[in-house]
Amino acid sequence: MKSAARWFRRMFFGGGKELSALSGERIESPTRLLIKEFFSKKTAVVACVLLAGLFLFVFIAPLFIPLDINYTDPLQQNVAPGYDLRDVPKSLKKSVADVNGFADFTVGVSKEGKFFIWGNTKDRLHKTDLKKVPKAVKAEGVLGAAAGKDHIIAVTKTGKIVGWGDNSCGQYGSEEKLGALPMPAELAEGIDPANFSSIVCGYQVSALVLKDGKAYFWGNTNAVRNLEKVAFSKEVQAVAFTNSAAIVLKKDGGISTGDEEIFLSAISSKNGYQNNLASYLLGRKVEKIAADNKSVALLLEGNELVVSGAFENGEDELPRLKSGERLVDLAGGTRHFIGVTDKGRVYAWGHNAYGQCDVEKVKSSARVFAGAMQSYAVDGRGKLVKSLGLKGYLMGTDGRGRDVFARIVHGGKMTLTIGAVAVVISSLIAVVVGCLAGYFGGFIDTLLMRITEIFSSLPFLPFAMLLSQIIKNYNVSETMRIFIIMLILGALSWTGLARMIRGQILSEREKEFVLAARAIGVKESKIAFRHVLPNVVSVILVSMTLDFAGCLLTESSLSYLGFGVQQPKPTWGNMLSGSNSSIVIQRYWWQWLFPALFLSLAVICINVIGDALRDAFDPKKEE
Repeated sequence: MKSAARWFRRMFFGGGKELSALSGERIESPTRLLIKEFFSKKTAVVACVLLAGLFLFVFIAPLFIPLDINYTDPLQQNVAPGYDLRDVPKSLKKSVADVNGFADFTVGVSKEGKFFIWGNTKDRLHKTDLKKVPKAVKAEGVLGAAAGKDHIIAVTKTGKIVGWGDNSCGQYGSEEKLGALPMPAELAEGIDPANFSSIVCGYQVSALVLKDGKAYFWGNTNAVRNLEKVAFSKEVQAVAFTNSAAIVLKKDGGISTGDEEIFLSAISSKNGYQNNLASYLLGRKVEKIAADNKSVALLLEGNELVVSGAFENGEDELPRLKSGERLVDLAGGTRHFIGVTDKGRVYAWGHNAYGQCDVEKVKSSARVFAGAMQSYAVDGRGKLVKSLGLKGYLMGTDGRGRDVFARIVHGGKMTLTIGAVAVVISSLIAVVVGCLAGYFGGFIDTLLMRITEIFSSLPFLPFAMLLSQIIKNYNVSETMRIFIIMLILGALSWTGLARMIRGQILSEREKEFVLAARAIGVKESKIAFRHVLPNVVSVILVSMTLDFAGCLLTESSLSYLGFGVQQPKPTWGNMLSGSNSSIVIQRYWWQWLFPALFLSLAVICINVIGDALRDAFDPKKEE
């Protein structure tokens, strides 16, 4: 036992003091010399640190950065990197009259009638910037303003109706457009400022409500399917838009959707689930309405809250008011609602991935407003009390509104796992084949080398694409499909290493220690795998390191070409595939730059480490 411990110490930590004293020189183990040589190269040390950090990042960060692979949000698509989605201008914070947002930018109006805008205001596809506010809005001030998906409508203090942004679907102006309901011609000259009530925008649609009860609607009829049915409504109190419907609140407390059944089921804070909203509302008056992209919230007389549509939450998650409280204000974002009671207490429910419903941070409020994924609480004097929700995206979003940073984190875990497993599989095959062929020679060598030549003659990338395409025709789970891709990569990339190991074994088997092992009766298989193979481990380690980088590139190539891991499950390769468009490359640079940087960093670091290991293992290298 003592001799084994002594051998282990000398092998990995060098000779003891007694040996150093006898020889007059310090005796170091091969492992220590290897480590010393490797870490003497600064580039290798930097590469090691970066690669270790990258591995830790992609395997630990997913524990703290959740990802719903099926999540998409067309209202958050192609948002540039930055944290300005919640940056309320300082001048507005002290005098808030209105705040609203439907997509990735938000507009606000101060009590003095000044217009403000913040967030992702650049439309890179049409090369426009919504911050370029029309002169009339700047000069005259506004009575109200609203933000749609890609446009803004403002009503100036003189009654002019001004729109800017995208107008491809008739979002503003009386010009006739295919599939669009134009803005009524009678609004071209403006309105009586004293008759203005509210302006509301949705997904490429707009609505104007006047105090006399008239309401005007215009915009994309393909997006909001009942737009024409509610056009020119009368006795209107308020209007709200989901992504696909317009809801009108009448002055008598009734709800109209143009005789179209849009919401069939609902949740009541008092009576639970209801099968039919229209029949439930008979005899009940609605005081306030608000909408998110798929549902509508109705505040009924008697302090009853009803939410109808494809809502995010169940009955138990609707706000439970304290005794003596009643809701006095409601607002809806993209996937959440926020309300405030007459006691100043704020409640919120719905999607809370970005903290837009963390209203426990708000001590007291008089009014509430909502951006797409933000919540704003304002006191009785119009001062902003608190803003909650999404600040922005570190690396922007892709064409489906998904967070690029979160997908890089989870995609890196997938890419590196596939590469590592594929390398292990290919190395095991190469070690067995190369060691057997090199040591035993003869018929075994001939047979195994012919098999190796057959595999090496296969065109690697086309054959891998073919096998991956065959897998698509079978009903296998995504996890099994990924495992099969690992096997394919491993089974097709071992030939080079096998030849290299065979050549080294052919040299090693002729040395004296092999002859001595045979002379004392050691089994041939034991000599091959326990005595000869360890002498070529340096070649194997170096090759595995370099092959790892190759497998990363191969997996990314397959995913890029659509034959690897499929969307929506992310890898660095299929993220680059999703950016394979001249428009994305030119205008949405963050969607391809960041995945490419992470993949390049991993491959370069692995190659640098492999080169340093090769130099450290080579005793005959030139100094």
